[in-house]
Amino acid sequence: MSKFLFTSESVTEGHPDKACDAISDAILDDFLSQDNEAHVACETLATSGLVVVSGEVRSTGTVDVEHLVKKTLTEIGYNNENSGVGEDGLKIISKLDEQSMEIAQGVDSGDISEQGAGDQGMMFGFACCETPELMPLPIQIAQRLTERLSILRKDGTLPWIRPDGKSQVSVEYNNYTPVAIKKVVIATQHDDLLAQYGTEQKELDFIKEEVIEHIIRPILDSCGIPYENDFIVNGTGRFVYGGPAADTGLTGRKIIVDTYGGYAPHGGGAFSGKDPSKVDRSATYMSRYIAKNIVASELADRCEVQLSYSIGVPEPTSFYLKSFGTGKTDDETLTKIARDVFPMLPGEIVAHLDLKKPRYRQTAAYGHFGRELEQFTWEKTDLVDSLRSKF
Repeated sequence: MSKFLFTSESVTEGHPDKACDAISDAILDDFLSQDNEAHVACETLATSGLVVVSGEVRSTGTVDVEHLVKKTLTEIGYNNENSGVGEDGLKIISKLDEQSMEIAQGVDSGDISEQGAGDQGMMFGFACCETPELMPLPIQIAQRLTERLSILRKDGTLPWIRPDGKSQVSVEYNNYTPVAIKKVVIATQHDDLLAQYGTEQKELDFIKEEVIEHIIRPILDSCGIPYENDFIVNGTGRFVYGGPAADTGLTGRKIIVDTYGGYAPHGGGAFSGKDPSKVDRSATYMSRYIAKNIVASELADRCEVQLSYSIGVPEPTSFYLKSFGTGKTDDETLTKIARDVFPMLPGEIVAHLDLKKPRYRQTAAYGHFGRELEQFTWEKTDLVDSLRSKF
């Protein structure tokens, strides 16, 4: 394949599914702040006037679910007018049950080398040289666009923006090298501005001009790649009615947005609301950590990693590393080197990445990867020297 287009999308923290991810991760963080051995699997559903929280928990801590739900929604910027889930009149149903002891007997161990996986499954990680963060360019741009929508909404630069929104970015590639940004789509919820602008067309013209000037161009200009002035803003014309009032939200429905925008495979499970004993989350973070360190060490330009596990069993059932012909040696040798350098037992992964501390509310929007924040330990490239010495 020589030339091709690839498209990725992102959503804002105010998208109904992402709001549910945020609530689930806020509950997880609260449990971990009281009990770092807490086992949590928490799901949230949000619709107009109603939030339902359910799941399985084993912990010495207790959480005020109603308080956390309302606090999270307020932080996002939700209210009855813009989303249908404001603090006033909101019904909250909480149904958190005790985690099965049959799971516990396979996961609990005083020796981290004997701690089994919290579930079966396969997990993927990926890294490439397309951006400084070693992420695919389409998803990285899409995430930064939605993030900027929220930043400028909250700081008052564009006060008429409401929380719900999406982005979509199409990038042209030549032999897996990005050469141009071809199209950008933004859908942003907004205040009803008809009284101010008189007609829907004038309202749309204003919104489009502001979004292009303050959101799209600053992000594209920072990429250093040519782009076409082919922008679609609010393609239906208006986007006043949004949030859970318009679209029911559910934890775990934006797993492609959470990872690589479809550019690399995704495993079988979502992340939000799950404590790190769940390899859906922790082993996916380790897979990204491995891939990113391989690329950062210049042992390959592109790297895909897969891990898989069986519930209650410490050793991975499989592990591979692919470099797509970009490696400094063959994939079998790179796989062997990575196996020697990186911890892959569930307990060792949790310890190495320090995953028992609260930080998961931060992951609930704008990507689990490609954000080099202090608490995103899986984004560190601290094993580059170890990889090079093995090589």
